[in-house]
Amino acid sequence: MNDFIQGEFFSHIDIAQNTLKSLVNDISKASKIMIDSLKNGNKIMVCGNGGSAADSQHFAAELSGRYMADRDAISCIALTTDTSALTAIGNDFGFEFIFSRQIEALAKSGDILLAISTSGTSPNIIRAIDVARSRNCKIIGLSGKDGGNMNDVADLNIVVPSSSTPRIQEMHLIIEHILCNIIEREFI
Repeated sequence: MNDFIQGEFFSHIDIAQNTLKSLVNDISKASKIMIDSLKNGNKIMVCGNGGSAADSQHFAAELSGRYMADRDAISCIALTTDTSALTAIGNDFGFEFIFSRQIEALAKSGDILLAISTSGTSPNIIRAIDVARSRNCKIIGLSGKDGGNMNDVADLNIVVPSSSTPRIQEMHLIIEHILCNIIEREFI
């Protein structure tokens, strides 16, 4: 049992080191895109499925509430939280539309969509990206594996160098916290 537990930690550390080596510049670019948009009075919308939905809510809460410092609220909306909208849209239009319909209603030119998908291939995430693009939003992807379709449709796709969904999710959370910290420092 102890060997297994240690192996899990070592696997996490290995992926974290590879992520650090390969993604520092992309994380920096993403933070600049987000900060520039927010300073222009725009908002960040976030979406994902399953664990990535939880990440969406966590990221939005850190920005609209606070990450580590007292400051004004930062405009960030998780598109995963309105159960009435999600179930009505899912029932009436299909699961593929649960985020894109909300983006149709909420997105303004210059807003950001942070689209989270460990595979980069989730149909409802790709549709959300397409609609956000049609609304003149900037698209930042958080994915893993080979980046999937998000490589072709995001302005910037941050691809965690792993094929393990749990490890990708762990790195996404670290990246999200780094982004929150950088953004928050700009608004203190």
